[in-house]
Amino acid sequence: MEAHVPELFAAGLILLAMFAIGFIGLRSKIPDVILFIIVGIAVGGLLADSEILYFAGEIGIVLLFFMLGMEFPIKQLAGIAKRVTPAGTLDLFLNFVLSVMICVLLGLDALSALFIGGVLYATSSSITMKMMENTKRTANPESEFILGVLIFEDLAAPIMVAVLAGLSAGEGLNGFEFSWLLGKVVLLIVFAVILGRLVFLKLSRFIERNAGSDIFHLLIIGIAFTYSGLAIYLELSEVLGAFLAGIMLAESKKSSKMEPLVLPVRELTLPLFFLWFGTQIDIGNGISWPLLLTVLLIWSVLAKLLVGMAGGRMYGLSARVSFRAGLSFTQRGEFSIIIASLAAAEIMAFSSMFILLSTCIGILLFLYAPYLTTKVYGKKKKPEKVKVPGT
Repeated sequence: MEAHVPELFAAGLILLAMFAIGFIGLRSKIPDVILFIIVGIAVGGLLADSEILYFAGEIGIVLLFFMLGMEFPIKQLAGIAKRVTPAGTLDLFLNFVLSVMICVLLGLDALSALFIGGVLYATSSSITMKMMENTKRTANPESEFILGVLIFEDLAAPIMVAVLAGLSAGEGLNGFEFSWLLGKVVLLIVFAVILGRLVFLKLSRFIERNAGSDIFHLLIIGIAFTYSGLAIYLELSEVLGAFLAGIMLAESKKSSKMEPLVLPVRELTLPLFFLWFGTQIDIGNGISWPLLLTVLLIWSVLAKLLVGMAGGRMYGLSARVSFRAGLSFTQRGEFSIIIASLAAAEIMAFSSMFILLSTCIGILLFLYAPYLTTKVYGKKKKPEKVKVPGT
């Protein structure tokens, strides 16, 4: 007779373990994100197929980007999108197109090179935003630029996933299917803008009167889940849907009233996403193509650094701030795992090792970005006080 472990008991043990891991990170100054991912790798054989863990983690990542979206009303976001397009295009060229070319030059076939290029393309939005919060860099001048590039990637990555999925199935993606995919992205954005401007803009008084009730969080979180679910139904990213839901509610100008209602649920579920993330990394088969892995790791750091330095300048940032931004893009994550899961077993194993190493390198670069920037550019000079005569 097999012993059955109640789901509630297992959930309790996981939460207690997560607290212990987070506490160790707090005491040792090691980012808890790294610890959660490493533990996820260690227990991957037990939890890799857990639908409950995946769903709870998905709630956390949805609420992270939902709350992020609430910081950006539509008019402000439109301005960011216009300014970040050159940097986003540069990011796509350096991290996808040139990465594919490097793979081909080092002996991979075209299909394998496309998959690995897809793995290298997108920075992990979840890890990056979590690190920005942990290091209190959300108020820094580069935070808006970083967010803009991540949004550009979140628009491009679902299209890339769809194309690669078609190629892996041997079906390809014809012109109509590609146009329809782009149309769905545009439709989701336009619908969010319409709802934001015509509905949520007029709900300021309603939110003001009811935000303190015991049930209001059900409405707010329900909106986040519904629009994220709509994105999934359209075969797009739930991250994109969650962010758009947030900017819809930002139109009410009452984000400060709504954020405290969402935060406790996000803080409970977000660590579970990073645990699940770790369970999806397979390093059991060792390192294949060590030379290619080394070259791509070095290139992945340099390419994202160039995106920050050149793209940041195009965005209007100073050289110092652009350099600090460039050091914050290396970590790969959720989209890389999705793309790797579509590939053949050897490519998947290679990609898993790359994602793990890139994540660790990226988090360390993010943490030391202010220090390295000071080493390169020197300490920022404080503006001199002007002495007023007679004082």
